[in-house]
Amino acid sequence: MAEENPLLMLDVDGVISLFGFAPQAPPAGRFLLVEGIAHFLSATSGEHLRRLSATFDPVWCTGWEEKANDELPVALGLPGPYPYLSFDRAPGAGAGSGQSVRGHWKLAAIDAYAGARPLAWVDDAHDASCAEWAHARARDGAPTLLVATDPAVGLTDEHVTKLTRWAAELSPEFPLR
Repeated sequence: MAEENPLLMLDVDGVISLFGFAPQAPPAGRFLLVEGIAHFLSATSGEHLRRLSATFDPVWCTGWEEKANDELPVALGLPGPYPYLSFDRAPGAGAGSGQSVRGHWKLAAIDAYAGARPLAWVDDAHDASCAEWAHARARDGAPTLLVATDPAVGLTDEHVTKLTRWAAELSPEFPLR
């Protein structure tokens, strides 16, 4: 029986939509106006996400929630919309594996969605509670990888390599690309 691909939880701001770079030396990319707000999209993020989609099941894990599918699949050349998480903006109690999830405002939604499924979470704003959650029994022993990005650089080739190698270590069935 084939295993499910691991989940890939994707933040947008600081991963795909870059900020904090020197205006006189911006990275490769372009601006996209979303609901009147300019977002600077990394020139390589579409290619990176297409590569990762061969190994992972991507999920938008961003404050953009469903809005990520309004703009990003077309702007990045993705094959279609990704599932997305909706967040309770009050961090604290969460569902999931029957335990309380405390800390980062995204943890309860991630825990409830992923259950015991292996996952990698790419974000520019992990905190200590994220690391604690990723390595705690709250994940029911499910493999979890946190990948931190620099918001001025976003998702890189090195991140993609780290993610695909991690997935390949989980199971030889996951394609290494």
